[in-house]
Amino acid sequence: MQPIWGVALKMTTTLSVNVNKVALVRNTRYLGIPSVVRAAEICLRAGAHGITVHPRPDGRHIRAGDVADVAALLADWPGREFNIEGNPTQNLLDAVRHARPAQCTLVPDSVEQFTSDHGWDLADAATRAALRPLIAEAKALGARVSLFLDAEPALMAAARELGADRVELYTEPYAAAWASGDAAARAQSLARYAQAARAALDAGLAVNAGHDLNRDNLTPFLRAVPGVAEVSIGHALIADALELGYAATVQAYLACIADAQNPI
Repeated sequence: MQPIWGVALKMTTTLSVNVNKVALVRNTRYLGIPSVVRAAEICLRAGAHGITVHPRPDGRHIRAGDVADVAALLADWPGREFNIEGNPTQNLLDAVRHARPAQCTLVPDSVEQFTSDHGWDLADAATRAALRPLIAEAKALGARVSLFLDAEPALMAAARELGADRVELYTEPYAAAWASGDAAARAQSLARYAQAARAALDAGLAVNAGHDLNRDNLTPFLRAVPGVAEVSIGHALIADALELGYAATVQAYLACIADAQNPI
């Protein structure tokens, strides 16, 4: 199946669209609209390389039925990836067992958290001990495992030692630095993320990135940070889609990714 808008699929960095906010809007009524599956399908047709969901125990957006429905959709799109993210100490591995996603991103969010706001503390021995069997189980289920981490170079070797395949760099601090308009803060933040990415690559990990990336800050991030295999974008992309539509928005983000390959 090919995208109807003719967007090329082979890029250095892939785009996974997080559809949580579509479910959040739907859940405010009992009409079943907007449709999570329809949103995901339009994004795939527009050229998105994958779909991300982040189910939480309270079901405030993505629910178990959505996970199953999106998994069924992705089965008709060979080569596109399903990424399920969340806290493996909550309900995440149940979703992985049933949906068998290509990627499982482990995120240390608590039940009470409004949104993900920090990475795993791999300096803590108890955290490492808890994660090790969960990573092994997710991999045994056929998922590539990515750990959600702050941009701290010292954490990357520990992630690899635990058995992770990738890390997802938590990019909200970068987004805040970019939004400040302070050139020095931007440069300092980009240098930090570049250093963390290089450490991950040196440890044998692939690098993902996500959280508050948008059309303004994505291209400079990808230009400065080496080897980013995937970006997972939800809130900003769905907000843009309210104005532009899903297809045009996905195309805009793919253009940002493509622009990062061009010299300044």
